Amino acid sequence: MADKNSVIREKRGQAFWITINRPDKRNVINGDVVAGIAKGYRDAHDDKSVRVIVLTGAGDKAFCAGADLQNSGAAFAMDYAKPNVDYADLLRLSQNATKPAIARVGGVCMAGGMGLLCMTDMAVAADHVMFGLPEVKVGVFPMQVMALLQSVAPRRLVNEWALTGEPFDARTAQAAGLLNYVVPASELDAKLDWLISRIVDKSPTAIRRGKYAMRAIASMSFDESIAYTEARSRLLALTETPRKASRRLARRRKPSWPGR
Repeated sequence: MADKNSVIREKRGQAFWITINRPDKRNVINGDVVAGIAKGYRDAHDDKSVRVIVLTGAGDKAFCAGADLQNSGAAFAMDYAKPNVDYADLLRLSQNATKPAIARVGGVCMAGGMGLLCMTDMAVAADHVMFGLPEVKVGVFPMQVMALLQSVAPRRLVNEWALTGEPFDARTAQAAGLLNYVVPASELDAKLDWLISRIVDKSPTAIRRGKYAMRAIASMSFDESIAYTEARSRLLALTETPRKASRRLARRRKPSWPGR
């Protein structure tokens, strides 16, 4: 039976919060969680007033501890007639998103939770949080997580994490580029609110087009990416956004942003 409460989706001002709501199970991933997060991303993009997505886990014990191994039959069940996997489709959806996403990491982040962390644009974590890729300890490997993780963290560290399965702390995660900020748990929400406030007062058109461009040039050579971004810059200049902003700045007024 589907658990419709496994993910909570709610608007808080201009932020759309997606909360994995399985604190008693360390917010582990199952089919309902994947579907709930995916719906959250789609709902956030359908709502013109939403400017940023926040992904987090309920409680203070875990952000997400990976797959639901207590139901191991479901965790490792595969439909071999289907070429894609729901979790992989969620990662694809996140990478094609044009609204920024922030991970709020208040507790342990392991295995598939590392993939959820890496699918966001920014991350804030409490300083007590532990991270890791322990899959090799149960005879599997963080295959799909690698698709995002190896473009975020240095290769040597990724090798160590994936091949040994040993955990590491928040400061190590920050030094590796997985986190923007590490703060005491009591300051986590204040730091998150600060970061949200630095996004919602900026041009939604510029952010949307910018995220699209960054995704597009990620695998391009320099010559390809500079040519692509030249054209994209010209397109952005044709929108109402820079013209309105420049006029208001000339009058010493705060820009009022048109667009989604």
